Amino acid sequence: MGLLDGTNALVIGIANDRSYAWHIAKALTDQGARCAFTCLPGEKNVRRTSKAIDKLGVADPWLVEMDASSDDAIQSAMDQYREAFDKMDTLVHSIAFADRDWLQFGKFVETPRASYLSAIDISAYTLLGVTRAALPSLKASGAASVMAMTYYGSEKVVPGYNVMGVAKSCLESTTRYLAAELGQFNIRVNTISGGYLRTLASSAVGGVGSIEDANLQRAPLRRNVEGSDVGGTAAYLASNLAAGVTGENIYVDCGVNTIGV
Repeated sequence: MGLLDGTNALVIGIANDRSYAWHIAKALTDQGARCAFTCLPGEKNVRRTSKAIDKLGVADPWLVEMDASSDDAIQSAMDQYREAFDKMDTLVHSIAFADRDWLQFGKFVETPRASYLSAIDISAYTLLGVTRAALPSLKASGAASVMAMTYYGSEKVVPGYNVMGVAKSCLESTTRYLAAELGQFNIRVNTISGGYLRTLASSAVGGVGSIEDANLQRAPLRRNVEGSDVGGTAAYLASNLAAGVTGENIYVDCGVNTIGV
C-alpha cells in the first residue's frame, strides 16, 4: 500500500523529465496517487509534457493546456478538472517565469517595471489564482494539500537570481496567507525550497555553474540535491503524515541554507 492510495493530485509545471514537477509527480504516483496535469498552451508544449508524462508510466493521463497568465484560462482548466475528478487531494504549483535578460549579476537595478511585475504575476500570483479556482475540488477532499516550489534566493542574495528572488519571496508570503485562510477547510499550504538542480529553468540564471560547485563544497551532506529528494518531501506533504504542517517552507537542499559562510 502507498501513502497516497485513493487520492487525486493535479501537477502544474512539468516541462520535461528533469524538472522538479516531474520528480514530484513520480513520487506521488509511486505512492498511489492518481495524477492529472496541465501544461503551457501550444502543440509543442503539449508534446513535450506528454513525452515526460509517458516516462512516469501514467496510463491515459489527463492533460489540459492552461495559460497561467489568464484568470479565465485557469478557471477553465479547473472547471475541466472538476468534471473529470470528484476531488483534489493535492495541488502542486511548480511554475515560474522571469525575463532571462535580467537574470544576470549586476542587472537587477536595471529591471524594467514590466519584467518585474510579470515575474511576480507568473511566479507568485498564479498560486493564489489556481488555488482559488480549484477551491471547490480542494474542499471536496476534506484534507487537501497545496504545495509550491521556491528557492533560497528568496531570502538571501544569489548572484543572477535577481527579480526571481523577489518573486519567490512573494510566493512564500502568499503561501502563508493562503494557509491562514484555508486552514478552516482543512487545506494545508506549504512551500518546498529545493536546492539547485540543473533544469531548463535554472539554466536561465547567470552563474549557475558556480552555484553547483559551491554547493558541493558547502552542503553538510557534501552533495547537490536530487530530484527524488524533493519528490519524497512532496509525497510526505501530500500525505496524512503531514496533517499538522501548514504555512511552512521546508528546505530540501542538503543543508546549504544552514551554512553562513
